[in-house]
Amino acid sequence: MRPKFYQRYWNHVNGWLLVLPAVFMISLFTHFPIGSSLFHSLFSTGTPTRPAEFIGLENYIYLLDDEIFWKVLFNNLVYSFCTVPLSIGMALGMALLINLNIKGRSLIRMSFFTPTVLPMIAVANIWLFFYTPEYGLFDQVFAFFGGDSHNWLGNPDTALYCLIFMVIWKESGFFMIFYLAALQQLSPELKEAGVVEGAGSWYYFRRVTFPLLMPTTLFITINAVVNSFKLVDHLVIMTKGGPDNASSLLLYYIYENAFSFWDANYAATLTAVLVFILAVITIIQFTIVEKRIHYQ
Repeated sequence: MRPKFYQRYWNHVNGWLLVLPAVFMISLFTHFPIGSSLFHSLFSTGTPTRPAEFIGLENYIYLLDDEIFWKVLFNNLVYSFCTVPLSIGMALGMALLINLNIKGRSLIRMSFFTPTVLPMIAVANIWLFFYTPEYGLFDQVFAFFGGDSHNWLGNPDTALYCLIFMVIWKESGFFMIFYLAALQQLSPELKEAGVVEGAGSWYYFRRVTFPLLMPTTLFITINAVVNSFKLVDHLVIMTKGGPDNASSLLLYYIYENAFSFWDANYAATLTAVLVFILAVITIIQFTIVEKRIHYQ
């Protein structure tokens, strides 16, 4: 008979062998790029005649004085604070609607989910037509009611909010699927008990349904926040960060520095800041939202 420590040893070995492929892939495509960005952020950008030199934290000091960075960061925070709660709220409302036993539920569900399956490039081109001055859909509607033409994407006051509106329309259907799946997992006995106790629809939702949806809400919130900092393809199609960086976001600014200005090391510095911001937000979400989670 084999000793217990021998069995425990091989259990650990087998466990590590099972997770080794996943650990390797995560390290290769996540941890290594993060470490590489942190490393390159400490060097100047090299040229064929002048190799890169170690400059320590000079890139970070320059970042603190970079007015465009602060403007882009402010844009991204506004973008996140608008898209995350509104898309989650719309997703929850749509899920509650199609979870009811109503006529045409399949058609409504399909119409809500259709924007999700469209590529962002296609969505950006569709909405680019909607926002086009004079002959775009919105201006045509306003002209019908006697309104004036408006350059939606060319106005610094409206460009960012036009993008926000489009992204909410695009992402709400995706988050709706998670809420719908969670709603269908709730026991019908809870609803029956609520009816017996005389709980109204709003009271039952506030006290029973929504608390039980908190694990799903946490998952969706983390994904929504990450999405709000990583979407860049719609900017390339619609505004390219303009006018005057009014609609530029942090990831697009990183893209510009890396592939338009060829300043890869400063782009690495911005990437390190982006990773740090996402890490802080995720930690806050887990420490605050996790306390309000109720499991069935």
